[in-house]
Amino acid sequence: MKAGGSKDEGADDPSRLIDARIEQLADWRGETLARVRALIRQAEPDVVEEWKWRGVPVWSRAGMICTGETYKSVVKVTFAKGAALADPSGLFNASLDGNTRRAIDVHEGEAIDDEAFKALIRAAVALNTASAPKRPGKRA
Repeated sequence: MKAGGSKDEGADDPSRLIDARIEQLADWRGETLARVRALIRQAEPDVVEEWKWRGVPVWSRAGMICTGETYKSVVKVTFAKGAALADPSGLFNASLDGNTRRAIDVHEGEAIDDEAFKALIRAAVALNTASAPKRPGKRA
């Protein structure tokens, strides 16, 4: 299912829940989350949108790519396997001490480097698809 499409296109549809969160925020955090979402979709058109942990947008493809959490003073984009990704542009600025995750904290007024962000998304997808278990009898 692409971009969160589900069997039931009702209120529980993850894409609609993310739409509602963006609209509900109605400030720079909503704009930032919408921008992050657009960049993810540009970088990986086959991304799957999910809604987990009672209200966290999650983007996946062959495994989790990243989450988009909103707090009072930051929008936090956490890459599930960020520690394994090259970050030549230095976008990761949070959760740097862990062995697995890395995050990008975006504060009000800060811009996102679109191309560097999309490169991280593509690298995360490549990592997921390279480590995804292959099903017997199926060609990649």
